[in-house]
Amino acid sequence: RQEGRQEGRQEGRQEGRRMGEALVLRRLLIRRFGPLPEWAELRIQQAPPERLEAWAERLLDAESLSAVFET
Repeated sequence: RQEGRQEGRQEGRQEGRRMGEALVLRRLLIRRFGPLPEWAELRIQQAPPERLEAWAERLLDAESLSAVFET
């Protein structure tokens, strides 16, 4: 039972981190490019934390919204 609680806490922390990174990325993208289209919102919602971090870094040099999300 203790092990299950530990796993639950870990998953909660990971999801909280992902949600926080998504929120910051979304705010920065809106500030730079204006309202986000649905496709960008969906990609942000579905992305793992590592991808969100990569997009946030790419945001600094990207000349367009689509350039942020290029793979």
